[in-house]
Amino acid sequence: MSTPAFHALITWPCPADILAPLIDLGVAFQPLARGADNEAGMLAGVAGKDALLCHPWVPVNEAVIAAGDRLRVISTYAVGYDNIDVPACRQRRILLGHTPGVVVEPTADVTYALILSVMRGIIAGDRYVRTGAWLRGIAPHGHDLWGRTLGIIGMGAIGTAVARRATASGMKIAYTNRRPKSDAPIDAEFLPLDDLLARADCIVVLAPLNAETRGMIGAAQFAKMKRGAFFVNAARGALVDTQALHDALASGQLNGAAVDVLEPEPIGADHPLLALPNFFITPHIGTATDETRRAMAQLMVANAVAGLRGEPLPAAVPGSA
Repeated sequence: MSTPAFHALITWPCPADILAPLIDLGVAFQPLARGADNEAGMLAGVAGKDALLCHPWVPVNEAVIAAGDRLRVISTYAVGYDNIDVPACRQRRILLGHTPGVVVEPTADVTYALILSVMRGIIAGDRYVRTGAWLRGIAPHGHDLWGRTLGIIGMGAIGTAVARRATASGMKIAYTNRRPKSDAPIDAEFLPLDDLLARADCIVVLAPLNAETRGMIGAAQFAKMKRGAFFVNAARGALVDTQALHDALASGQLNGAAVDVLEPEPIGADHPLLALPNFFITPHIGTATDETRRAMAQLMVANAVAGLRGEPLPAAVPGSA
């Protein structure tokens, strides 16, 4: 039996047919042991590996990267890479890949669905019927999207795709970034964050999670929003102070909120937010389609193959090289 050319740690059960390009390259895989998705487990697993194929919920911090004494490439099964120490990768000349592009349209679909659901009261309407309330009266009203202002925090590819969908519903688009975008959607207005918070009827968070954006929406920001505004988070839960979100909903400062992400997650049925009738949540399903998850896995593998061959990655994390 021939000796493997490379060894890789993989932290989630990727289908074997998707791993075929790596197997053809002579890669032997070690799956992360059950319950080892912590620093100690990663430290033990990554030693002696040439490649790390990981998912977003395992820690790939400086200590883990240092333990990967042979690492050439880290390829994550996600667009976000907030669980990975990018400067440590750069210092050790470890290539780092992620999976943008293929997630844009499905994530925009879910984001737009959350906007529709919370503003038009679609999920609330379903609850209304299931409790038998429809038999006793007329369902409560929602709010028009037409003519309302959607404020997008983070006008990247997903934000642009959401803006396109919202424009089809007659919404006006405002956005905030570090700086105005030359390729922003037509008629989208750039605003500083505080101005956007004050003007928008519905605010959607699509910013990346990093040291600067962690906790960027808290009590002070909710207080600056229009009373009765709607709030949507489809990026990362840690961008938002969960207690502040609860308080803004409970006080009526927010009319409603719909999120696909939360800090922490997952949550149980006893979480205080779930007791609020104006809070709606989906279980982090922005990319959860069979087609998208397969495309993400294929891109993750393509990044790993290129890294082991010493070639440019198809989707390198910006600033990681």
